[in-house]
Amino acid sequence: MKTRIITGVVAALLFIPLVIIGGLPFTLAVFLLAAVGMYELLRMKKISIFSIPGLLALLALFTFLLKPEWAATITDYTGYTKIEVVYMTVLLLLIYTVVVKNRFTFEHAAFTVLAMLYLGIGFYYLIVTRDAGIEYIIYALIVVWLTDTGAYFTGRSFGKRKLWPEISPNKTVEGFVGGIVVAVIAACLFQLFMPVTGSYLILIAVTVVASVTGQIGDLVESALKRHYGVKDSGNILPGHGGILDRFDSLLFVLPVLNLLHFVG
Repeated sequence: MKTRIITGVVAALLFIPLVIIGGLPFTLAVFLLAAVGMYELLRMKKISIFSIPGLLALLALFTFLLKPEWAATITDYTGYTKIEVVYMTVLLLLIYTVVVKNRFTFEHAAFTVLAMLYLGIGFYYLIVTRDAGIEYIIYALIVVWLTDTGAYFTGRSFGKRKLWPEISPNKTVEGFVGGIVVAVIAACLFQLFMPVTGSYLILIAVTVVASVTGQIGDLVESALKRHYGVKDSGNILPGHGGILDRFDSLLFVLPVLNLLHFVG
């Protein structure tokens, strides 16, 4: 527990200032986080990020993360859009399966592409949300972190019914509900100081959706780790696991907030 607390404090001291600063420093930090996430995902499938498929996936991931104005500049010079780069990556990965005579299979290619889309969409919206205003990214972080904290303590204190034991044995229905309640309370308090919407009803509804989505994102990561037989996605954060272990909920919540047009 001591290691977990120390790591959490150090990580917060590094990440929160970047969130406040925003701009290029924050964007570059997100690129780095996404790259580490890609490394962790590919490692589960025993694909080296320094292999040809790994480097292709990394290139496509970075292309996906480009802000619209950056992507437009590259399109002006190369004639290729972000989607076309992703499409070319898919074709090259499939060609690679033939070149290596199926030592890298169609399944490996599909995993690599899905990993790139999963990380690309989630981390892209991390950049977009921060650019929309610091209040939105702080709101999202509060909802995700307080959902996780509320679910943990509520589950430990009152949890009796297992939520999804085949995927995550320690999660309970009571913890699931408790996480939502704590997130809603925290969001309403945050609204008093940094308003993100003009209506508390909308705020509560969006927070409930975000809290549920975040917990689903956490379950998705748990299912992935269980399938590949790993305890944590990585060990870069002592006591916390890897980058994906910390950002799994956020990667689901941010796209949903943007799709609901809550951000901006």
